[in-house]
Amino acid sequence: MTIVDRLAAARGDLACELVLRNARLVNVISGEIYPTDIAVHDRHVVGLGDGYRGARELDLDGMFVTPGLIDAHVHIESSLLTPPEFARAVLPHGVTSVITDPHEIANVLGVAGIRYMLERAKGGQLNMFVMASSCVPATHMETSGAQLEAADLAPLLDHDWVPGLAELMNYPGVALGDEGMLDKITLFKERVLDGHAPAMTGKMLNAYVAAGVQSEHECTTIDEAREKLRLGLTIFIREGSGTHNLLPLLPLITPENHSAICFCTDDRIPADLIDEGSIDFMLRQAIAAGIDPVMAIRMGSYNTARHFGLRKYGAVTPGRYADLLVLPDLHDFHAQQVYRGGELVAENGVMIAERKQTRAIDLPASVNIAGDSLDFTIPARGDKIRVIGKVLGQVYTEHRIESAKIVDGCAVSDVQRDILKFAMIERHHASGNIGLGFITGIGLRRGAIAGTVAHDHHNLAIIGVDDDSMKTAVASISAMGGGLVAADGERVLASLPLPVAGLLSEDPIEKVRADYEAMTAAAHSLGSPMPDPFMVMSFMGLEVIPKLKLTDLGLVDVEQFKLVDLFL
Repeated sequence: MTIVDRLAAARGDLACELVLRNARLVNVISGEIYPTDIAVHDRHVVGLGDGYRGARELDLDGMFVTPGLIDAHVHIESSLLTPPEFARAVLPHGVTSVITDPHEIANVLGVAGIRYMLERAKGGQLNMFVMASSCVPATHMETSGAQLEAADLAPLLDHDWVPGLAELMNYPGVALGDEGMLDKITLFKERVLDGHAPAMTGKMLNAYVAAGVQSEHECTTIDEAREKLRLGLTIFIREGSGTHNLLPLLPLITPENHSAICFCTDDRIPADLIDEGSIDFMLRQAIAAGIDPVMAIRMGSYNTARHFGLRKYGAVTPGRYADLLVLPDLHDFHAQQVYRGGELVAENGVMIAERKQTRAIDLPASVNIAGDSLDFTIPARGDKIRVIGKVLGQVYTEHRIESAKIVDGCAVSDVQRDILKFAMIERHHASGNIGLGFITGIGLRRGAIAGTVAHDHHNLAIIGVDDDSMKTAVASISAMGGGLVAADGERVLASLPLPVAGLLSEDPIEKVRADYEAMTAAAHSLGSPMPDPFMVMSFMGLEVIPKLKLTDLGLVDVEQFKLVDLFL
């Protein structure tokens, strides 16, 4: 079909493929809800109003029609799923498009990782737009599997599904004029530039925005979000599995400013995607808290499409793709039908479109650990240590000073005070690098947990009570070629293989969920009271989120943006 056919259908000269009759359209552009028929032809909406004929006609009997939802910022890798399975998770919840930053797999495999995600999404039911990863590695204070400079990203400029440059996490580098960061910004200066500047304020924030950054998804307080909004940043309010920022930030939203606000999930695990959903979950929470439904839907669709320059997405008007949701109640936002490009892909929370077969893609082994990396001994060089303090429901941490527990001249875990040994092993190049520290808030009473999911460098993270358990966990992960493990002494209690870059499983989401829940149950049996200790551990090495983190090079004081000694 061609645009000539669509115009003929729009004029009424040609019968449309589909007509949805007696809909109540939520028009996110005019801000109205009104009765109309919706005509669809060749994947597009071609007309609103009476008099259209359709090869298929469906009487909605007054049900609401909204645009498909769009996630403004998500790392698909955090779901542990490949793009086809991720699509199966979010489409039944009404998310028809996502803007993803594949910097997790890019930190392991470089541009090959980005192209893997694009290839796996090709021809699928989900519109997956891929931002070019800007910070691989995130900073100089970690070892990743690849390093991407502006020249490496240049070939992505002409890709139809790459709208811009992903979150600029080296925010001090951007503000201070780091040459490499400015080269990437210059390369993408005509495209969308996503931000990442947690707790940044004042003149440094002004400099960061002046570099051309256009959005921010790291706000945790009203004051922080308001300052960034006033400087012209589009605020992506986030509700992930480990980052619960929606309810605290809802008071920021007003009729006057909501056009500069979008919704995103950033990172969500399989169980949350299945049980709660994605952007639809945020809409339900926002509407229940008193946000006008049309405003909420606009922040979950049209605002995001407009921000990223996706002119054919985000609204139900002639000329846009027919990504539509049909639902009976805006205040209980559950899509009864989900259309992507005019095709019914999900109904009553279940995918009905078949998953397309994907070709095999060979990727290199990504877990390469030097044999001498399994020494977790920490000789005492003082009696005071820096300790990472986990903050409930957030990915930022406290920078605590505690007395070390010293046994036979070495600093060891102190279960009574919940101060546990934390190690980060470089797993990309077998360099033998290992960062050692301590963390509180995890709650293990025995054993260890470990995984190759450790944002954003994705080295091998281990938190344990004793060194033997930690060694068992590492050996198991190495044998699997990546994944998650819970161990107690010499016993492996549970494991979840992640053979794709040590980050993803190609199994169905239902199996990944079951295996993940077995992992968390094993961690709970070791004493951790946290709902998801593996998700928490995965962010404890992210040295672009304040205040204290651990990489394979050692402890990072994020506020000073430098490596610091474990001992004072």
